[in-house]
Amino acid sequence: MTETLKIIIPMAGWGTRMRPHTWSKPKPLISVAGKPSLDHLLDMFATLPDHRNVEFIFIISPYLGEQIPPYIDEHYPRIKTHFVVQPEMKGQSHALWLAREYLHGPMLLVFSDTLLETDFSFLAHEKSDGVAWVKAVPDPRRFGVAEVDKDGWITRLIEKPMTMESNLVVVGCYYFKDAKKLLVAIKEQIKNELILKGEYFLTDAITLMLKSGAKMRIQKVDVWLDTGTIDATLETNRLLLKRGKSNTPLQIDPNTKIIEPVFIHPSAKIINSTIGPYASIGPNCVITDSCVEDSILEEEVQVTATALKDSIIGNQAKIQGRSSDNPITVLIGDNSSIKL
Repeated sequence: MTETLKIIIPMAGWGTRMRPHTWSKPKPLISVAGKPSLDHLLDMFATLPDHRNVEFIFIISPYLGEQIPPYIDEHYPRIKTHFVVQPEMKGQSHALWLAREYLHGPMLLVFSDTLLETDFSFLAHEKSDGVAWVKAVPDPRRFGVAEVDKDGWITRLIEKPMTMESNLVVVGCYYFKDAKKLLVAIKEQIKNELILKGEYFLTDAITLMLKSGAKMRIQKVDVWLDTGTIDATLETNRLLLKRGKSNTPLQIDPNTKIIEPVFIHPSAKIINSTIGPYASIGPNCVITDSCVEDSILEEEVQVTATALKDSIIGNQAKIQGRSSDNPITVLIGDNSSIKL
């Protein structure tokens, strides 16, 4: 793979399943296991065969998407980037069509709420027209699935199948040897209005590619994490902390108990509290006389006399409780304040 690899990351959705947190920031900037999910996503590409010969194309929303370019400029100043705005939520294929001026040569497509453990180094020698990463699940009916023949070649992709004939769920990561072939299929998809509930799904475009003779195979993964919903984000937080994203604070208040795994930013201040298991505490948080378990606290959160469980607390939010005996679930966005 000598041509520049284009990595396209669509992130233009409204993020409705992550509210109230997406009222003030786009979903990829919500923290999980100590840093925004976007950072974990970009970490995935460390195994690319030539990570220096890469361009990123981010497809962003007109609503809050303007936060993404300055974040990338500040935290990833060395990567080459392009930003495309998707003004209408018409689906995945529509998003790619808007970015078509950048899409030529090899392309890797990863959806912004998909986190995988995979090794991309094989792409240096990949001969097929495309690869779809998949994972076997017990019930695939709420996902897109891949049907394969006896030799492992994909015969078609099906969005939200009604039957259980294939349990190989496509996990939101695809490689295309030549992006232009995909664009030809998307053009046909839009022309023929192959649309479902107002959206052009990528699975339909890929099926058109396959019908035109493209050879596409599957690549199985064991670890597939999701940050698309509150419950999924908390589960991803747990799994990332268990899989090495935790840390141990160097200095701990003598009246504070830490139950690992946890992530606690060095600037956080914790007094007379119990933290963990599966708690992620962001920069400059202040936690006093409280218990925080299985929760994510973003930056500059203040928690006093409260027991939190299964909670996500936005930046600069304040929670004033009455005791830390009975755990409660709190989901509040940035700059919120509650008294219990």
